[in-house]
Amino acid sequence: MSTMPKNMPPASNANGLLEKIFHLSELGTNVRTEILAGITTFVTMAYILFVNPNILKDAGMPVNATFAATAIAAAVATLIMGVYANYPIALAPGMGLNAFFTYAVVLGMKLPWQTALGAVFISGFVFFLMTVTRVREWIIEGVPPVLRLSIGVGIGLFIAFIGLKDGGLVVADPATFVALGHMKSPGVLVTVFGLIVTGFLMAKRVKGGMLIGIFFTTIFSMIMGVSPLPTGISSFVSPTNPIAAIAPIAFHLDIMGAFNYGLISILFAFTFVDLFDNIGTLLGVSRKAGLLDEKGNLPRAGKALMADSIGTMFGAAMGTPTVTSYIESASGVSEGGKSGLTAVTVAALFAISIIFAPLVGLIPGQATAPVLILVGVLMMSEVTQINFEDFTDAFPAFMTIVMMPLTFSIAQGLAFGFMSFTIIKLVTGKHKENNAVTYTLTVLFIIHFILGGG
Repeated sequence: MSTMPKNMPPASNANGLLEKIFHLSELGTNVRTEILAGITTFVTMAYILFVNPNILKDAGMPVNATFAATAIAAAVATLIMGVYANYPIALAPGMGLNAFFTYAVVLGMKLPWQTALGAVFISGFVFFLMTVTRVREWIIEGVPPVLRLSIGVGIGLFIAFIGLKDGGLVVADPATFVALGHMKSPGVLVTVFGLIVTGFLMAKRVKGGMLIGIFFTTIFSMIMGVSPLPTGISSFVSPTNPIAAIAPIAFHLDIMGAFNYGLISILFAFTFVDLFDNIGTLLGVSRKAGLLDEKGNLPRAGKALMADSIGTMFGAAMGTPTVTSYIESASGVSEGGKSGLTAVTVAALFAISIIFAPLVGLIPGQATAPVLILVGVLMMSEVTQINFEDFTDAFPAFMTIVMMPLTFSIAQGLAFGFMSFTIIKLVTGKHKENNAVTYTLTVLFIIHFILGGG
């Protein structure tokens, strides 16, 4: 005969532990809701498992290893976010910064990927110091709103340009620099097919539309002969030991090499883009979940940012670029996720996904290119909030946005954005809109260019 009181809810010890850790009742949620929210978030952002390796392979990194590193870094960082900060926000290697890592740092500056990973680790450590010393608040408050908006838009164009390039829609041309690709080629047809299918799924708000689009496009690419056909179950899953899977890239980062190259602008880009992206994502998702306080501030913001900085350092050690919060977390929040249990669920699914590493070998760049293009579309939305009626805002916004894709560098876009903002405000009598942050960063960028920084 049970000794449980009649008024005791039929909750298991496990549920009681989860309640204690995540304060589910206080947040007005329950275990079932949180787990379903976590599954929803994972499905909407799982595309990064395939997109990230396809970008990093251009840096000379093996795709199976970067797939595993992506999954492990996302799992650990998201677990920290869930357990330590108790927020329903998932993290993974950031879109835009992975492209910057490959195309601007490794290919553009001719640096080994090991040295680039060293720079990522240093940026994570800098971000950690900024978090514990509260310097991040000084910087965030000092960055003009127009530049915050422009950075996101510029990164969106940068990502979209890479997608157009990878998909063959845009090609190099000796006379005009860029030109339209061969529209009848199989690779371009696969990209166009992917754009139509994935665009349709996103327009219909299908959960996991990007991931579903990648798989449909991959099947079409096999039909077109662009990617290989699977040869058996080993083409889909593999019981690979995670440690063995990441061995070719894990702990291969060269921190001292990054110091020796003096990568000031690179560190700036990795650190500050991550900072702005995280703050925007954290506030946006938390606002949707109703987790902001009465002043519109984010409680435990320091803990949330700590998860990101530790995740970035850990991710660099594993072999992947900057780890950041994902706006796709909003999909789980829309399903009722309010606590860190949502994030823990996502972390568990990322950990399990490691066995699907062989899949990345079947997915061509033309299947992930549409995702890059459509992510660019989503990131363009903030351009509507920029006041183009004020030329002293319009000019630095334009320079930030246009210089990122045209110089193929987020760092250069940031540099031209800050310099143009500070100078035009100064010469037009609006110098009061400048502050210590804008002056300091502008001087640093000018010195960098004088010293021959590219």
